[in-house]
Amino acid sequence: MAGQNRFFGRRIIVVEDSRTQAEYLCHLLELEGATVMAAATGDNALAEIRKNPPDIVLTDIVMPGMDGYELCHAIKSDPRTSGIPVILVTQLHDPSDVLMGLGAGAENFIVKPFEPEQVYNRIVAALAAAGRPDPDGQPEAFEYILDGQAHTINFSRSRILDILLSTYEFAVRKNNELQDAHERVTALNEELMAAVEDLQLANRNLSKENAERGRVERALADANRKLNLMTSVTRHDINNQILVLQAFIELSEMEIHNEKVLDYIRRAKAAARTIQRQIAFTKQYEDIGVKAPQWQDLAEVVDQLRQALADQSIVLETRNLQYEVYADPLFSRVFENLADNSLRHGKKVRRITVSAERTSDGGLLVVYEDDGAGVSEDEKTLIFQKGFGKNTGLGLFLSREILEITRISIRENGLPDRGATFEIAIPPESVRTVGSR
Repeated sequence: MAGQNRFFGRRIIVVEDSRTQAEYLCHLLELEGATVMAAATGDNALAEIRKNPPDIVLTDIVMPGMDGYELCHAIKSDPRTSGIPVILVTQLHDPSDVLMGLGAGAENFIVKPFEPEQVYNRIVAALAAAGRPDPDGQPEAFEYILDGQAHTINFSRSRILDILLSTYEFAVRKNNELQDAHERVTALNEELMAAVEDLQLANRNLSKENAERGRVERALADANRKLNLMTSVTRHDINNQILVLQAFIELSEMEIHNEKVLDYIRRAKAAARTIQRQIAFTKQYEDIGVKAPQWQDLAEVVDQLRQALADQSIVLETRNLQYEVYADPLFSRVFENLADNSLRHGKKVRRITVSAERTSDGGLLVVYEDDGAGVSEDEKTLIFQKGFGKNTGLGLFLSREILEITRISIRENGLPDRGATFEIAIPPESVRTVGSR
């Protein structure tokens, strides 16, 4: 551990062109009591070593100018400095790095990225070896050929063994790190496989649900088709019978002169006309929800009223309608019904205004206003009920039903005698700005 003053009184030179690496190494050695000098180039380090020999040199290999091998060889070739231990700090990517270090005369290696204890152990071992005689005496140089290149080795067996053990230690450490990484990758892969299996199971379940949903939708569509066919045939037959009924009523009216009976006949005729309107309504109601909702340009939908209102001498004003609304294809019928309501009940309506503004939750509030008679307080909610009103009482009811398919609401919020104000609240998911697709 650091802080044991293992190098107290020792002078160490660190040769490293990376300022960050140099400062880190110097800090580690100073923690153990060493006096440390840093040099950024091999030439500067060699000049300092010859002027004031240190106890040991730690040098990077890859540096501008004189590299670590050349610096080590220069130190070992000079009788004045040959006894100074040199440790090479290297990435150790290739076996030739070890042989070139041996050939240059380096005592050992410190492999990047290094741990503090590795640095301390290498220095302690090198200083200890420098203070005792080599048991093999003066070794004889020999050549070792690697990849066709000859390397001259002039180390004793013990020195070579030290370096090989250091290299082996590095290999074991890297292998352990690789094993740990492999185990982590294996665990992550197992988690990923489990997640994939869960996803596959979910996909299979979803496919089954989609298939079942498809069968239900097809069955529902078939049932709707048959129901619509039945209602269409029934409506046609009822209309025919009503025509027959009206014809007999007309004939009866021509033959009867009793005022009381004629009053009954007039009421019967009115009832027949009401039945006709209600039958006509069933055709409109039949179409609601048959087709899927779709995005519709609000300005274009409202603008369809312009000509019909102009024929009634009513001015249509629009403001801020640059939005698209996700609604039933009968969405335009809502505004037709509102305009019809203004014509029937507004009393001298001369202006209709439709505007829109964003709400705080991201939705849209569409406001339909006219300058007619307005709606009394006690009728504001009743007007949307089926059958309420002076005529069929179906228009506003139908409008509410069309809007509710996509969770759009409508209410009347005007002041009596100040004109009708219908507010259509569209949720955020059913509105977007034109051109934002």
